[in-house]
Amino acid sequence: MPINRFNLRVYALILNEFDEILLSDECRNGYFFTKFPGGGVEYGEGIIDALKRELCEELNLSIEEATFFYVSEFFQKSAFKPQDQLISFYYLIHLKKDKFSTLPYEIPFDEEGERQRWVQLSELVLDKLTFPIDKIALQKLRNFNEKSI
Repeated sequence: MPINRFNLRVYALILNEFDEILLSDECRNGYFFTKFPGGGVEYGEGIIDALKRELCEELNLSIEEATFFYVSEFFQKSAFKPQDQLISFYYLIHLKKDKFSTLPYEIPFDEEGERQRWVQLSELVLDKLTFPIDKIALQKLRNFNEKSI
């Protein structure tokens, strides 16, 4: 199937004061995956507006500040819509851990929906993320953090 559409995606790299990053585990149509919180940009919506909407929908979280961090720089076909080329935007957000609490759960799960968990950034293995662009964003975040020290 030929690529004939762009699919804009926006994601949050949410870090807390304990150097943990927030992950979203999701099951959609029987497919389990781990990614960063976020999702699709809707027609007529700006990128930052989409980020705010997605975080409100997924996490019931209202954000004040988000810093642009990365946009995908290579061709990536969508895992769910083979006619789509993905373009993904990532924003860095710092959040106190007590502003977003999580409950423990088993991974993987097979009921439709999503759950979130905090993971120590230094312990997150690239292969635990499902999508290629997320893996690159994580590696860039690690390189950025090393330079900031």
